[in-house]
Amino acid sequence: MTVLDTRALNRATLARQLLLDRADLPVLDAVAHLCGFQAQEPQEPFIGLWSRLSAFAPAQLDDLLTGRHVVRTHLMRRTVHLLTADDVLAWRGRHDAMLRQRVLGTYRRELEGVDLEELAAAGRAVMADGEPRSMPELARAVAGRWPEPGPRPLGEMLVAALIPMVQLPPRGLWRTKGGVRNVPLATWLGREPAPPAPNGAGTGGPVPGVPAASDPGVPDASDPVGEALVRRYLAAFGPAASADLRAWCGLAGLPRAVAAVREELVSFRDERGRELLDLPEAPRPDPGTPAPVRFLPAFDNAILGYQDRGRIIDDAHRGLSVAGERVVLVDGRVAATWKAADGTVTVFPLRRFSRAERTAVGEEGEALAAFLSDGESRRAEIGPEQD
Repeated sequence: MTVLDTRALNRATLARQLLLDRADLPVLDAVAHLCGFQAQEPQEPFIGLWSRLSAFAPAQLDDLLTGRHVVRTHLMRRTVHLLTADDVLAWRGRHDAMLRQRVLGTYRRELEGVDLEELAAAGRAVMADGEPRSMPELARAVAGRWPEPGPRPLGEMLVAALIPMVQLPPRGLWRTKGGVRNVPLATWLGREPAPPAPNGAGTGGPVPGVPAASDPGVPDASDPVGEALVRRYLAAFGPAASADLRAWCGLAGLPRAVAAVREELVSFRDERGRELLDLPEAPRPDPGTPAPVRFLPAFDNAILGYQDRGRIIDDAHRGLSVAGERVVLVDGRVAATWKAADGTVTVFPLRRFSRAERTAVGEEGEALAAFLSDGESRRAEIGPEQD
């Protein structure tokens, strides 16, 4: 079996993530190809798209949000993601059990004795008037029936798990501050999401209110949505191991889906001996392919989308990927962090740059400064190497 070394995996990742060459794609197609953007920091997807597309303007994403073609919602790993409307409708039910499990993992003691189906029904009744509500507002509206847990556990269970919700604009619009106001996904899009998967398909165990795959009325054990997720993940992140797939989506129960599509896939091994799966015709560039400097936003899935992130970030710096640091790729790997303030992009190297690297980082930093300031500034500074 062919072994793909770290550099080969790096170049494949850059190609799939539209970071090797800026793509000439419509914004909606880019969001779909990338399986969405992690977006708990509302402005970060704009930077991610700027780094990946040849002609990106923030108004394009704003129009998709206000036009209800893309939405902000809790999905993969119970984090807020920016996704196409079609994808969230297709995928939300497949993540339902995982979302419940993750909220229970945080608030199991507080929610002990709360019937989740009754809580969901109460929350839907409150939201039936179509009025947007914040999480605390929704929690307070049902707290009279369940006073013991407190508003935070009730609110997170309702908004992040029990009721498929959308965070409404102006939240997530370019340079616009707005609190989180939620409405049901079906209300906002005028379409119901696909129903939840049979219990056990997406988690490691049963979840209250989700039918078991062995129950009467569950027709078979197939997982068509899971199979689609496998294909889409590999198109945007492959070659990858099953553990990488789990790390990206948070779903533990995808072996059935992987097994169902395995004959469509090709196999490799990485230098650790793990089996990597991939789509046969997906790009796997020559490891010697030059990689341009790229500035990534906080929590970019090019890093977070893997269990083994060694293809793009050194183990010594792995903590940056979950600390909300914006990073700079040099020769395809995380080599610096960056900040922007007062029209200036400042880069903080994690290693010594060559003269050519320093020039390339400075030029891309100037272009980013111009993007962030609407052309009013092209100031970029490179600070001293960090300890």
